[in-house]
Amino acid sequence: MSSFSIHRRALVSELQEKLRRWEEARRPAGAARTSTGCDQLDRLFPDGGVARGTLVEWLAEGEGGGAMWLALMAARQACQEHGPLVVIDGRGTFYPPAAVMAGIDPQRLIVVRVTLARDESWALDQALRSGGAGAVLCLTDRLSQRGARRLQLAAEAGGGVGFLVRPASVRGEPCWAEVRLLVEPCLGTGVRKWDGHLLPERPEGCFAQKVPVPFSDGGKKGTNGQRAARCLAVEVLKTRGTLASELAEQKRLELEIDDETGIVRAVARLDPAAARRRWSGA
Repeated sequence: MSSFSIHRRALVSELQEKLRRWEEARRPAGAARTSTGCDQLDRLFPDGGVARGTLVEWLAEGEGGGAMWLALMAARQACQEHGPLVVIDGRGTFYPPAAVMAGIDPQRLIVVRVTLARDESWALDQALRSGGAGAVLCLTDRLSQRGARRLQLAAEAGGGVGFLVRPASVRGEPCWAEVRLLVEPCLGTGVRKWDGHLLPERPEGCFAQKVPVPFSDGGKKGTNGQRAARCLAVEVLKTRGTLASELAEQKRLELEIDDETGIVRAVARLDPAAARRRWSGA
């Protein structure tokens, strides 16, 4: 490696460290962090949780991939002691009964219906800046860079948490969120318990989800009329001041949603060959 490359890497590291110190200094002393509702998912966040006064981006490869469910679960946790959940619905697809089934108190749920992009941006800014919302949730594909920066400042001012579900196509754009996560369906390669036995995981890596999703996204349903829930892969793309390639902690996690309760948990993987031997009694 040339001396120029070494110098450049040292300079970048120094600037990143200065940025981290500057960001920490801007936050209120003792700023709280909340859980996402899943211990394993918490470990993908700096200091093990979602910091108040920040944005979190959940990027989805396509509709129905599970990003909205994870965002709703984290928003529920963020609202437990910090005010209501404000949902900015720019598509007219939010389904409040599903949010209630996910554990959101209907008395602490505010849904703002908007149509125009400028109204969506304004509503997000006002809800985050107000200081009265425990969390603000929005599924959006029309957020500009200038708008994202404004929302970051609004979250800092209000002390709440903004959860933005955005298309994966923005992954190469500058990130104003504290954490940017990519959520995508994944095919299972391990084994799964069924009636107390270890079974090879089904090739499609899917199972029935009896808990309805909060946004109607046109996803496919099974023959029993219930929505199919995929195993999910969650990957850290960026944290503030740090590239994912430079993260020392775990960067990728596989999750599943319990088909009876909607609880999100890490997928327990076992060696498929060993599981088949156990199943066959060998």
